[in-house]
Amino acid sequence: MLVVRLFCDQGISTSVLVTKMRKAAAKQGKEVDIAAFPTFEMEQRMDGVDCALLGPQVGYLKNKAAKLFEEKNVPLEVIPAEDYGLGNGEKVLELAEKLAKK
Repeated sequence: MLVVRLFCDQGISTSVLVTKMRKAAAKQGKEVDIAAFPTFEMEQRMDGVDCALLGPQVGYLKNKAAKLFEEKNVPLEVIPAEDYGLGNGEKVLELAEKLAKK
């Protein structure tokens, strides 16, 4: 099972993308655990995670967040603004799988 955590300002806008990612995974017959949280919860939400994604609006936090996630060997990337804006669940799921190498 692929475990992905998405982080944005409040964890709300990204929840729409989470739903689309889950639908894309179900369509492909893949088991996933995908959830969105506000950035201030990053430290509490990194255990057992295959990869983490930042919303483009908080991409400026990547360097700070990368240090936290490196300690747990969790790959981190910023979601491309186009995929985020279009709510392209398939593309973002692909990115997560590539990061997690699953």
